[in-house]
Amino acid sequence: MIDDVTVHKFGGSCLRDSSDLNLISSIIEAQKGNSVIVVSALWGATDRLIRAANEPRYATKLISDLKKQHIRFSNDIEDSIFSTKFLNVLQGIDKSLLKLSKAPESIVDINTLLAAGERLSALVVANELRKHGLEAHPVGSEDIGICLNGINSASSVDIEKSVKTLDYSAFTGIPVVTGWFGEGLDGRLALLSRGGSDHSAAAIARILDAKKLILWKDVDGILSINPRWGVATNSIPYLGYDEARELSRLDAPVIHHTTMIPLKEVGIPIEIRNLNSPINTNAPTIIGPNIIQSGEIKAIGCMRSISCITAQSGDIEDQSKKLGQVLIELDNKNITCWSIKSNPSSVDIVVSQQQSTLARKIISKSLPISNTTNHSCLISFIGTDDKNLVNKKIDYVTQSSAEMSYLNCTELSVQYLANTVDIKKLMKDLSQVVIDNELV
Repeated sequence: MIDDVTVHKFGGSCLRDSSDLNLISSIIEAQKGNSVIVVSALWGATDRLIRAANEPRYATKLISDLKKQHIRFSNDIEDSIFSTKFLNVLQGIDKSLLKLSKAPESIVDINTLLAAGERLSALVVANELRKHGLEAHPVGSEDIGICLNGINSASSVDIEKSVKTLDYSAFTGIPVVTGWFGEGLDGRLALLSRGGSDHSAAAIARILDAKKLILWKDVDGILSINPRWGVATNSIPYLGYDEARELSRLDAPVIHHTTMIPLKEVGIPIEIRNLNSPINTNAPTIIGPNIIQSGEIKAIGCMRSISCITAQSGDIEDQSKKLGQVLIELDNKNITCWSIKSNPSSVDIVVSQQQSTLARKIISKSLPISNTTNHSCLISFIGTDDKNLVNKKIDYVTQSSAEMSYLNCTELSVQYLANTVDIKKLMKDLSQVVIDNELV
């Protein structure tokens, strides 16, 4: 086992320009202890690969364009010690495209094609780090025993299995590990969901028993309200694992919602840092063990265009069994349940309006549906379980911006269904709740 490890994750937003690699090199040079780097593909590379996989006419210039893009980041990559690997990845893209032209539905070839973005990124990042005197080397996740819990696609890294299969010898010097994919249950390459390289980094931090995980972004931490709503709020200094997961599920694309899962049990902290900010300051946002502070609303999440499906469920024992079956089937169809509220004889399941029809079909197989209502959005007040407190704070909003009705309460949030013609105005009005906290 490696001692004193810090895992650094650099996503595509930190790999937009060659100057970003100079910043990354400075960060790793200044880091005490052992560093492990996890990378996404360069900015825009995965989108190009996906387009080529789906529409062959975009494949013609793909290899040439990707080659030029990566040479712009590391101009001597073709003459470096990684030149053969660089050429092999490009040739692998060509082979995958050829196979897909004959069998467009081949998941194996699609996954191989898409994973090339991370492979190329690891090569150029490692090459640039070496120019700064750092002993960096690229590492493929599936090559070193990072195992996923599915075939072709997966929701998470299989931590227990990966601990047993991991090639720890690959973690000499400074490994630059490919995020997003690993070895599936069938021994072939499998991918996580889009954005899942944050989860990859968290899993590697867990497997290596790292002292912390730093997610490098192009923003200053996680804000109390998503800036897309046109509201200016500050970074949240501290979030519990479950608070961060709730917010990221609903309305915080800064971090993937599965990132916290591998780390919660062992308490490894996550720092959210801005690549362009000084590295000698405190992280704008730290995520760690849940600390319930009654009365503090840390953030407000908003999920647009949702449906609340109410189903009759009978007695509690029967309800638990049938609801479990429903949730498994919904998950198998990639339908996300944004909220679930169990009542003595019924259950409310909140899904997106886009998936409502299919969700109703699945639910009705096990539970009779009594009602379905559509709503502008689901609002979640994160950081408190005090329904009365939230009601008092938003009382004026319900009279001016929207019709809001209480839905559910968890250990870390109070949720409401809202109907409004202007979600941005609603969020602006609600922002006073967190701004008041920030001023305290």
